[in-house]
Amino acid sequence: MIFFVASCLLASFLTSLVVTALMRRWAPKWGLIDQPAARKVHVTPTPLGGGIGIWTGVVLPIGLVQAAVLFLTRSGQVPAWLPAELAVHLDGVLARSGQMWAILAAGTVMAVMGLLDDLNNLPWLPRLVVQMVIAGALVAGGVRVSIFVSAGWVGSVITLLWILVLVNAFNFLDNMDGLSSGIAMIAALLFAAIMLTATSEPRWLVGGVLLVLAGSLGGFLVHNRPPAKIFMGDSGSYFIGLLLATMTVLGTFYDDSSTSRHVILAPLCILAVPLYDFCSVMLIRISQGRSPFHPDKSHFSHRLVEVGLKPSHAVLTIYLATLMTGLGALLLYRLSDWSGALLVVALISSVLAIVAILETAGRRNNGD
Repeated sequence: MIFFVASCLLASFLTSLVVTALMRRWAPKWGLIDQPAARKVHVTPTPLGGGIGIWTGVVLPIGLVQAAVLFLTRSGQVPAWLPAELAVHLDGVLARSGQMWAILAAGTVMAVMGLLDDLNNLPWLPRLVVQMVIAGALVAGGVRVSIFVSAGWVGSVITLLWILVLVNAFNFLDNMDGLSSGIAMIAALLFAAIMLTATSEPRWLVGGVLLVLAGSLGGFLVHNRPPAKIFMGDSGSYFIGLLLATMTVLGTFYDDSSTSRHVILAPLCILAVPLYDFCSVMLIRISQGRSPFHPDKSHFSHRLVEVGLKPSHAVLTIYLATLMTGLGALLLYRLSDWSGALLVVALISSVLAIVAILETAGRRNNGD
């Protein structure tokens, strides 16, 4: 287990670290520069394109592992250094690799669209249409959540909405140095912990992809921590949103060997803060008669700054809130019935209520 975790994290971390450093040099030459504006926090022009580093940190290590697995299975020789608990799953990795690469291809299309948006500021409607097409294709290809109803279309609709919401939620979160990438890294690590330790048997493929994503985000954060030297841009936020959405679906957090159906709440617990931020921002914009996709400073992070926190402290506060709700998800797997799960839900609801109070105070101080 330690070998597996360290390998996934280190390979992706180093890849992302190096490629993001290169993007800091190349982005200005390609016109990938985020200029300061009234709705933005940064005050100096900053390179975009960090999403390319994140994408490379995920796709390259997974591609190398795929090539290695193909070689090992065809040669019929398993190296002595490969743990036996991993060796027995090599055929299973190949069996699911088609679906995995379909997801990575969809994420690549998302990243390319985001890169074009970073360059040309595309309208929101065409971007949403492309997101819907990509999400629909993934659902049609078998990426759909399992829920406890007989009608299969219900799971398909929920999966479609889940993908769209998370893609845009992490795009919305990308409004302060280290915020979206840090939240995504925390979520990926928590999801990976569930996949590798909390289920009846480790789910190596999904857990490994989540660890690779976390490592890649860590490499990017070296450059993106306050004060950020580069931003991920829409290319990065779309990619990590899609990957987290699909991995939570593929992971099937309900364990068929257990009667504890409440564990299906785990993804909602881990992502409670990003989902709250997305929903509250949409409601604020609509209530004010503005487009829900029109960027502004109505996010939770901005409200924390308005009540007196420094941007770096606001980001840290949101990190801790995400970690608190995420630990509740881990607790769900150690509870045997819905009564305990309801206590976890109550705890997370209390955290979100604190968030709402802080947001309300921020809006009043700002005169909104």
